[in-house]
Amino acid sequence: MGEYKEARQQMVDTQIRTTDVTAYNVLEAFLKVPRELFVPASLRTLSYSDADIKISDSRSMTQPSPLAKLLQLADMNKDDLVLIIGSNTGYSAALASQLANTVVAVENTEALATKAETIISDLGYDNVAVISGDLAEGMPSEGPYDVIFIEGAVEEIPQKLLDQLKDGGHLITVDGAARRAEAIKILRTGDHFSRMSAFDTNAPVLPEFRKHVSFDF
Repeated sequence: MGEYKEARQQMVDTQIRTTDVTAYNVLEAFLKVPRELFVPASLRTLSYSDADIKISDSRSMTQPSPLAKLLQLADMNKDDLVLIIGSNTGYSAALASQLANTVVAVENTEALATKAETIISDLGYDNVAVISGDLAEGMPSEGPYDVIFIEGAVEEIPQKLLDQLKDGGHLITVDGAARRAEAIKILRTGDHFSRMSAFDTNAPVLPEFRKHVSFDF
C-alpha cells in the first residue's frame, strides 16, 4: 500500500479539495482508505484517476471527487448508524467507517459483497457489516438509520427505503441520469420527507432504481 501513498495524497489535493470539499473528516478518510485495494487488479493503475471505474456490465465505482462531495453532504458523525446501498467492492462503506459509528452495506451481487467483506475485514474496519440483499429493499431489520447513502444515481426512490430513516435522518443520492443529474438530500421529519437539491453531478444509474414505465391504453 505504501507505493500508493503519494497518489492518494495527490487525489485529495488535486481532485477533492479543488471541488469545495473542506470537511476535515472526509479528507482524512480519503487519505487513509487505500482505494487501490477495492479496484479490480487488472484496473489498479486507474485507482487514483478521477473517473468512474467499471467493475461489471452494470456497476461502476464512483469517481473520487463527486463521491467526496456526496459524503460531505451526508454529514456523518461518530454517533451515526449508516446504511450504504450499492456498496460495490466496499470502498464507500470503508470511507463511511471512518466517519460514522456503524455501517451496514448492502450489495446485491454476491461476488461483490464477498469481495467487499474480505477487503474490509483484512483492513480491520470492524464497524462495517456487508450484507448481500436487494438494494431497493434496504435492510430494515438493522435500522432505523441516521443516514442512508445510495452509491449511484436513481430515477426513483422506493418509499420503503425512505421509511428506514430515523426521524431527523437523511438520505443522500444522485437523482437523474447522464448530464441531467443532481445530488440531493432528503430529510425525514416525522412522516414528512423534504428534498434539497445540492449540486449538479452525474453517476451511473443503478438498475434497481430505474423508473418503472407504465402504459395507459
